[in-house]
Amino acid sequence: MSFQSIMTRIVFALPSGIVQMMAGPRTAVDGKTLDPRIALIAKQATAAAAGAPPISELPIAAVREGMKAGFAITDAPRRPSVAVKDVTVPGAEGAELQARLYYPPKARGGEPLLVYFHQGGCVLGGLWTCDSWCSILAEDAGAVVLNVDYRHAPEHKFPAAAEDAIAAYEWAVAHAKDLGADPVRVGVGGDSAGGYLSTVVCHAMKRRGKPQPKLQVIIYPCPDWTAEGGSMVTMANAYPLTTATMQWFADVYFNSAAEKTDWRASPGLIEDQGGLAPALIYVAGFDPLMSQGADYAAKLAKAGVSVTYRCYDHLSHSFTAMSGLVPAARKALAEICTDVKARFAA
Repeated sequence: MSFQSIMTRIVFALPSGIVQMMAGPRTAVDGKTLDPRIALIAKQATAAAAGAPPISELPIAAVREGMKAGFAITDAPRRPSVAVKDVTVPGAEGAELQARLYYPPKARGGEPLLVYFHQGGCVLGGLWTCDSWCSILAEDAGAVVLNVDYRHAPEHKFPAAAEDAIAAYEWAVAHAKDLGADPVRVGVGGDSAGGYLSTVVCHAMKRRGKPQPKLQVIIYPCPDWTAEGGSMVTMANAYPLTTATMQWFADVYFNSAAEKTDWRASPGLIEDQGGLAPALIYVAGFDPLMSQGADYAAKLAKAGVSVTYRCYDHLSHSFTAMSGLVPAARKALAEICTDVKARFAA
């Protein structure tokens, strides 16, 4: 851990009142108040970016490195009790995808398997993006977790990421026993772009007449790339994801605006949402994607899908990578793990 990370953790361990004073006036929108520690992270990030060009004018490599550096400060270290193994899994079009397996402590074989896809707008991120979170899932939910790094735009534009997610999930189901997991209890999950990819996997299985995953874990997802209203307006300038950044992701990911209505892009637009895996859906109050997650949960429930929906009003997008600094994020992740464990056991 770097000196900067150590000092940051010391500051963020101070009482919430002091942290709020350092962050400035409370951030309140629509009756919700942002967690003071996230507010301080946002303040520091804004100061560091002062005078910098907008994300759309930066080289992709620089944006990717910036995200990695930021997560290194806010995220918790990987759980030391969790065994990991780096592997490759087949994606679409002959692609070989980097992946990482996480085994819960004292794994005996036959644990449930969760195939997980990381955040990053289908442009940024990698195995490191959710490395800590996947280790938390493995330990606290008692599952084997397969963290898959799908192909990213602009090198591989739509529908590469979606097709990779489908291929990786199908491979995991076929090889679950070889991975030391229960082939009957295989779930899919992800946060942000990874949450969107998880919804695509479920719809793909339905379209192909194959069994649904045991569950789908969808954290602040983007199931509708055409969405414009709701929190895309009220939370347009939230931290760390803004509506402008979502537009940049879309510009980089898609070949044309018309592709946004493809079922592999916006599964939330599909009329028939019935027959899908039980869904655990989590959103953050300070997030342009909040309305999308809430709307998708409502559509699934109306179609008869079993849905657990939770909104963490005081948290922001990317809270899965904030457990190193934000106690409320740690509490939310613990609750998600409890839900996952219970659903796998059902």
